[in-house]
Amino acid sequence: MRPGTAADTAGAVGSSASGPQDPRARRRDPDPRPRSGRRRGALRRLTPHARPFLWRHRGALLGLGAWSLLESAQTFLVGICLARALDQGFLAGRTSVGLVWLAVAAGSVLLAGPALRGVFRRLSGLVEPLRDGLVRRAVEQALRRAVADPARAAEAERAAVSRLTQQTEIARDSFAGLVLTVRSFLFTAVGAFAGMLTLAPELLLVVVPPMLLGLVLFLLTLVPMAAAQRRFLDADEEFTDRAGALRVGLRDLVACGTTDAAVDGVRDLVEEAAASTRSLARWTAARTLALGVAGQLPVVLLLVATPWLRDQGVTTGALMGALAYLVQSLLPALQTMMTALGAAGSRLVVVLDRFVSSETDGADGDGVRPARAGGPGPCAGPGPAREPAPAVWCRGLRVSYGAGTRPLVEGFGLTVEEGGHLAVVGPSGIGKSTLAHVLCGLHPPDEGAVRLAGRPVAGRSPRELARMRVLLPQQGYVFAGSVRENLAQLDPGADDDRLARAVTALRLEPLVDRLGGLEAEVDPGALSAGERQALCLGRAYVSPAPLLILDESTCHLDPAAEEHAEKALADRPGTTLVVIAHRLSSALRADRILVLDGAGTAFGTHESLLRDSPLYRDLAGHWNASG
Repeated sequence: MRPGTAADTAGAVGSSASGPQDPRARRRDPDPRPRSGRRRGALRRLTPHARPFLWRHRGALLGLGAWSLLESAQTFLVGICLARALDQGFLAGRTSVGLVWLAVAAGSVLLAGPALRGVFRRLSGLVEPLRDGLVRRAVEQALRRAVADPARAAEAERAAVSRLTQQTEIARDSFAGLVLTVRSFLFTAVGAFAGMLTLAPELLLVVVPPMLLGLVLFLLTLVPMAAAQRRFLDADEEFTDRAGALRVGLRDLVACGTTDAAVDGVRDLVEEAAASTRSLARWTAARTLALGVAGQLPVVLLLVATPWLRDQGVTTGALMGALAYLVQSLLPALQTMMTALGAAGSRLVVVLDRFVSSETDGADGDGVRPARAGGPGPCAGPGPAREPAPAVWCRGLRVSYGAGTRPLVEGFGLTVEEGGHLAVVGPSGIGKSTLAHVLCGLHPPDEGAVRLAGRPVAGRSPRELARMRVLLPQQGYVFAGSVRENLAQLDPGADDDRLARAVTALRLEPLVDRLGGLEAEVDPGALSAGERQALCLGRAYVSPAPLLILDESTCHLDPAAEEHAEKALADRPGTTLVVIAHRLSSALRADRILVLDGAGTAFGTHESLLRDSPLYRDLAGHWNASG
């Protein structure tokens, strides 16, 4: 829950947004299903399926282990050779012997090449059967749903498309990453511990206990941490739903004298949200402690115990070899495995749970039940009633230009109610257009979910997306054809009355008359940039899509024409308007303004952002100076 933010109070004017809060929590569970549908443990459902799968592919597992033994050998040789180079070579005054041992250590690195090649060859024997099995399950689920309810056959088809593409690939990549990291740690540990045992068994007494302690603590936090994250999300979602319900029915609640009961219900949700936040913070601290114990304490104890180890006859070379095992091999592998279990493991569990859980059989095309929204009816108390889904809804978005690049947004959430008018502002290159493409389904997010009018954009065909939203870019595209064909491109069946309403609403009569009427042929090269944009705005007005996104698509119009065009599109019946603003006047006309600044987001009215957002004040000052 985010009490006190603009996102919690903005719904009354048609839109609300929230910037990144807990990115880990949002990324790991963008599923907006109610708590009652998510109580059963996903791990409990997945365990009976995991054991038969691993047993059927035990040959691939054995082959993977056999090739990984080379990695153990390479780890073993590095520490042993370093110890021998010091004890038998450099410290004994035999430089040539020391160099020979170092050469052997360097040569052992060559074992990594064949080992990795064999590991990846065997890895496909595990990963691809998993993906194939998920594909078969997705098709079978879609067929069962279509047979059981023919009216929802299209829904079942969309669910299958989403699972056959994005969800199966997430499961495939996450599973492969987990297998690689867990395997690497196990066999690296075998080589390192064998090397320490060979050098001096006393080394194991110092190194193994803190590492095992940290690992056990980390494993013990996995399930409670996942439960705490889910509890946090549940509380946040229930509070948001209840707040929206109360907003819609506030007048009825006051008239019927049931405000006290409504407040009591919200108070319980606030207390639950606060408790869930404290629980999440405690388990996060416990996980951090476990990482510190496993990753740092062994090195510290080795250094502290050096005098005792020397008294036990441990040589300088053995100490350096143990330190090399820890710093170069064991601890990096351990930390990588812990990170993978905490991140990829959570994603894998969530995705696989969608395939094995019977609850998803009633879900929509994203495997998620439709979002709830509503308000109490007259004298009905605080219980929610049905209301239209938000025009734009997204949660847990992480968007970047590619692997390894800094995300444009992370843990981002946005809600724009039906009929809302939102302006998006920010410096050039900050990601405004990319965000618009994500909302339109043209650019898939790295993580998170996007819904338009309650329907997910993932897995939609271009024809379906065209009826859900229209995106107008900065450069208006007009093709060689008649004026009628250009205006009706997104709705070829539009009649003359609909075209006439668009022409009148956007004041296109002078342009249409100059071109020769609706049946006249258009020469795109003879039109100015502003005239091309004007025709594209008319095309958007004719479109049946309820969501219009203008990505600086009025930049070639004069301010008066831009103001009229935005107002005409906003006043079109059933329209939700999102404008990537390039002038302050566009932001002032919107109900709410979203500011992107790369590190987070700010959201509110013009007045509240001037007070609370330094970046918006700078942008407003720049616009005023330019005007």
